[in-house]
Amino acid sequence: MRPGSRAIHLALALLSRDWAGLLVALLPAVAGAWCVTLGRLSVVGAVLLVVAAVLCAGSVRHLVHVGRIGRRYPPPGRMVDVGGHRMHVLAEGDRAAGSTVVWMPGGHVGGYAMLHLHVLMRQQARSVLVDRPGTGWSDPGTFPRTTATEAVELLAALERSGEKPPFVLVGHSFGGLLVANAARRRPDLVAGLVLLDPTPPDVITFGPPVPALRHAAYGQLWKAVRHLFGLHGRRRTHATAPRREEGPTGTDGAVGVLDAVESRTRAACAAASIFRELSPQGMARVGWQTVLHDGDLGSLPVMVVVPGDLTEGEEALTAAGDRDEAVRLRRFYTTARGRYLTTSSRAWRVLSPEGTGHNFPDEVPAFVVDVVRSMAGGHHTRPPSAR
Repeated sequence: MRPGSRAIHLALALLSRDWAGLLVALLPAVAGAWCVTLGRLSVVGAVLLVVAAVLCAGSVRHLVHVGRIGRRYPPPGRMVDVGGHRMHVLAEGDRAAGSTVVWMPGGHVGGYAMLHLHVLMRQQARSVLVDRPGTGWSDPGTFPRTTATEAVELLAALERSGEKPPFVLVGHSFGGLLVANAARRRPDLVAGLVLLDPTPPDVITFGPPVPALRHAAYGQLWKAVRHLFGLHGRRRTHATAPRREEGPTGTDGAVGVLDAVESRTRAACAAASIFRELSPQGMARVGWQTVLHDGDLGSLPVMVVVPGDLTEGEEALTAAGDRDEAVRLRRFYTTARGRYLTTSSRAWRVLSPEGTGHNFPDEVPAFVVDVVRSMAGGHHTRPPSAR
C-alpha cells in the first residue's frame, strides 16, 4: 500500500470511532492553552480554545445521539464474530424450503435496505440479510475496506451464524460485484447467483468519467466528519423500530431505521474506504482480486437481471457530444452490463419490467422475488423471460 493511501486509511480507521471527535477537539485545546500561556499569542489562543469548545460540544452531541439510536434500534438479528470484529446477520424463514437466499444491497449500506424483499422471501424460503462491516449494526472492521475482503467476511459471517448452504446469493449494483466475488471463492457453497444490474468493472476502468463515482469517496469522508461533530442532517423518512413480525406492507420505516443506525461515523468511513476502488486507478490496484473473468464461475447457474432501457443513471449518454458517440456509449454500456454472462456456462440475461431502471429492486419487488424464488427452488433451466 502506498504511504499516502496508508495515511488515508489510518485516518478513516480513527474517524470510524464515534469518540474520535473528542480527540480531534483536544488538539486546538492544547494549542490554544499553550498560546495563552505565552501571553503574546493570547488572541490566537482564545480563538483556538473557542474552536476546541465548539468541536467538543459537537462531538458530545454526536455521542449522545449515537447512544440514543443504539437504545432505540437494537440489532434485530445476531452479531457474529468474523475474526476480531462482528457482523450483523438477520436470518428468518423455513430452512427446508429450498436454498437459503442471501441479499446484498447496492452502494455500501446495510442489509436492511433490502428488508422489503426479505419480508416477501422469508414467507417462502430461508432469507438472510447481512450488514457489510461498517454498515447497519456491524462493526467497522479493518481498513482498508475492499470488495475482496468483504467477500471473505460475508462467507465467514454466514458460516459462523450457523446458516447452512447451499446459498443463492443475490446482489444489486455494487452488492452484485460483492456476491459474485464470494461465489468465485466458494462455489461449493453456492446453488446460484442472481445479479441485479451488477456494477460492471469495465465501466469504471474503460468508460467515460462519471463524476458521481469520482467524488463518492470524498463525499463519504465529508459526511463522516459532519456526523462526528453532530451535524447529522435530516432523515430521509420516518423511522420505526425493527420488528420481526413486520408484514409485506410494514417495511416503510426501514430506510429511516437504516439512516439512523448509519449516522454513526463508521458507515461513512467504511464507504469512503471501499469507494476508492471505483476509479480506474483504484480498480487497477484491486482488479485481479475483484474482477470476474470469463469462466471464473464454471457452470454455476447465474441470472443477470438488467433493465432493458439504459437511459436511467447513465449520465454519460446524455452528455455525449454527438449522435455517433451516444450510439457508441450505449453499445459499450450494454456490453459491459453483459460481461457477467461470460463468467459461467450457465448464465442467462433477464430483463426487468418495462419502464424500470437501475433501482428496479425497489420499483418491482414482487418481480425480483419471483426471479430469486425460481433460482432458490432449484429451477436452474433457462427461464421463459431470459435471453
